[in-house]
Amino acid sequence: MLAYSVGVTWKLLAISWVAFAAVAIGAPLGARTAQTAQPVETVWGYGLASGAMVTSAALFLIPQALGQHGRFGSLGIAAGFLAGYVGHALGHRLTYLNVPIEQTAAELTVHALAAGAIIGAIYTAMPSLTSILGVALVSHKAPAGYAVACRLADRNRSVVALLLPAAAVGLVALPVGMTGLSPSPILRGFLFGFGAGVFLHVAVDLLPECTAGSDTCPIDVAGDSDAHRFQDRLRTHAAVSSLGGAAAVVATWLVVV
Repeated sequence: MLAYSVGVTWKLLAISWVAFAAVAIGAPLGARTAQTAQPVETVWGYGLASGAMVTSAALFLIPQALGQHGRFGSLGIAAGFLAGYVGHALGHRLTYLNVPIEQTAAELTVHALAAGAIIGAIYTAMPSLTSILGVALVSHKAPAGYAVACRLADRNRSVVALLLPAAAVGLVALPVGMTGLSPSPILRGFLFGFGAGVFLHVAVDLLPECTAGSDTCPIDVAGDSDAHRFQDRLRTHAAVSSLGGAAAVVATWLVVV
């Protein structure tokens, strides 16, 4: 029993630390970029990160949810995506309150908590960890840490708020794994799908949108006479950068699968 517990703890600790380190690597880079970058650099940062996040969700998160339970995994994805949208649509009310976490970081935390519960239940039964798992974690958490840190810094919020989503996987996975909880395939599929759906919404929300007032594609810095031309340039950079982020994840996926 002790040997089993040690094995479980080692695997889940490794997963937890990889998840934490991936966010921790991306976050300082995002915060620094937000403070020093020009508009084109900002677009490229958000584009690369969000493109990688969308692709990682499609290649790693969604298949895992559907693998647990096809119908309820699909339901969880839809529920998570819509929950992210509803939270985003109503989240402006939080700006009037002195809450310690920004809404995008809160969505990332919800994703990590749901994923942590399933990781704790599933990966305790695996004989060893695989490179695919490492790539899956890094390819969506590092870009997420970068992009959300950019948004926090743009809004004069501390990136320390990312400590919670960074640690959330371990905070849930470890107790679930050590207690031996084993939810039904229906619940596993729904929870994993919900976490994937929330994450996918975060990724889509961070895609550069070149409109007035956007923090992912700041067109307001141009003068009136050049605004439309500048906006078209930034839209081109947004499209190319998001495809570049996606291509990087696909290339890595092809190597490890």
